[in-house]
Amino acid sequence: MLRQVYHELTLPTRGRGLYEFTPEVEAWISQNRLRDGLLTLHLQHTSASLLIQENADPDVRRDLEAFFKRLVPDGDPLFVHTLEGDDDMPAHIRTALTTVNLSLPVRGGQLALGTWQGIYVWEHRVRSHRRRVALHFIGE
Repeated sequence: MLRQVYHELTLPTRGRGLYEFTPEVEAWISQNRLRDGLLTLHLQHTSASLLIQENADPDVRRDLEAFFKRLVPDGDPLFVHTLEGDDDMPAHIRTALTTVNLSLPVRGGQLALGTWQGIYVWEHRVRSHRRRVALHFIGE
């Protein structure tokens, strides 16, 4: 029988970087006995993003940060929007270049992720934040 389940996670960050939360999503799927369907994740913020990325080698995350630091530097004089600091507008641009929504298949009660894939919140701000992620499952 088709059903829908909704949940919201609050994830703390310690400043700019990638924070994996795959285990929290897997636990929620298991607790709700979700079997087969589609899970949508939506990050309810404009200065952080969601990412599926390699979770084996931390150099991948370091290199992503290094690339975005070069691509969208903090304090660039081009930016007018600096209400919350030099990292404010760069954080919004980083989010615009990535995404705040992910859709993941769930098959047999498991996320259909690849061997080295994990789900991350990518915090684009320098300060710590509490990020909210809405989870919506539709299926069996």
